[in-house]
Amino acid sequence: MPADAIKRSYIFDAIKNVFQKFGYQPIETPALENLSTLLGKYGEEGDRLLFRILNSGDFFSDVSEKDLFERNLNSLSLKICEKGLRYDLTVPFARFVAQHRGEISFPFKRYQIQPVWRADRPQQGRYREFYQCDADVVGSNSLLNEAELLQIIAEVFKTLNIRVVIKLNNRKILSGIADIIGHSDKITDITVAIDKLEKTGIEKVNEELRSKGLTVEAIRALQPVMELSGSNDEKLNYLYDLFANSQTGREGVTEIRTILSYAELLNISVPIELDLTLARGLNYYTGAIIEVKALDVQIGSICGGGRYDNLTGIFGLPDVSGVGISFGADRIFDVMSRTDVFPTVAKQTTQVLFVNFGKTEERHVLTLLSKVREAGINAEIFPDSAKLKKQLAYANSKYIPYVAMTGENEISQSIICLRNMATGEQKNVTLDEMIKILELC
Repeated sequence: MPADAIKRSYIFDAIKNVFQKFGYQPIETPALENLSTLLGKYGEEGDRLLFRILNSGDFFSDVSEKDLFERNLNSLSLKICEKGLRYDLTVPFARFVAQHRGEISFPFKRYQIQPVWRADRPQQGRYREFYQCDADVVGSNSLLNEAELLQIIAEVFKTLNIRVVIKLNNRKILSGIADIIGHSDKITDITVAIDKLEKTGIEKVNEELRSKGLTVEAIRALQPVMELSGSNDEKLNYLYDLFANSQTGREGVTEIRTILSYAELLNISVPIELDLTLARGLNYYTGAIIEVKALDVQIGSICGGGRYDNLTGIFGLPDVSGVGISFGADRIFDVMSRTDVFPTVAKQTTQVLFVNFGKTEERHVLTLLSKVREAGINAEIFPDSAKLKKQLAYANSKYIPYVAMTGENEISQSIICLRNMATGEQKNVTLDEMIKILELC
């Protein structure tokens, strides 16, 4: 509905304005990607949520009777589906960078606001089609990029009037944890399991770890890490000592310390917390991991991202590092709706409605209307000479702040009766005076 679409546009515009403020440029990628581009980038669970598109024509032409009899759905789907709807914007972006490597300059800072699709069960905060608003930098290893993305997050949510906390972790810290418990070969299983800690609780996580083959001793060694509390400095000091025999783990600690020091210099006001259970079970993160939670609404992550050093290498462009974040516009919409923080400006598109009193007045108004629009004011005329009550009700239904009335008397005096719909106050003004008033609203 228009009211909701206007609010969504307000969110998109707010995010886009911040992206542009930090030097990011827009791109777009197709809704459809080859499945070979998408598969294996999001983990086993992500692959199951990919929407796959049947091949055109006789999509069973490459399927044998044996394939049908064996009912191996993964193998079968690959024979009848070559393309799928994009699951996120990051993997298509990596493919885009590799494809256009000769046309872009590094570091390349892009933003992208487009829908993505996941074959999920629709529920509050989870959708089959939803918009992501991404900002990424590729071609730079500097941790300044991570700090700048944290600043973008803080500024976006300040603009949208949403109280948030930024959760921060590092994939190298998770690798260090896997090292010290003797299961470096099961880093993916460990991260996928502990990423569910907040949702399922520690017993369920331990149960999943046992099912993945972790020993009782390893799971016991993991408990203090999952339950670690204190300030960011206290947690990092504990981890640095813990990783005496893990160079990778200590690298992760150092990177987090550097990012936090940059964030302090940038005077980021949003709280940033080191969260060791933050794993975001995606296969492509290699460094910092970022997640943002709303403080006033329980809805899950409303923004997330991280460092992905090896993603473009899959598409034939090795040694190009990237880092990015993604805002979930639909969840942000839900948070703003439930906390009622949408400003009035997000409810309106028209600034003034000209009342239609009849054919004679209508011809005079059309001249005024053209001049008002030339001045950059969103304006419209009611198309029929209906009763004034009906026209005012129309203005109220569209949250139009002003109504302009020009009857015989106003026309003869070259004035306009301007009505403030919020206060009911009316005053006679010239066209130039009205334009100045509307420019301020």
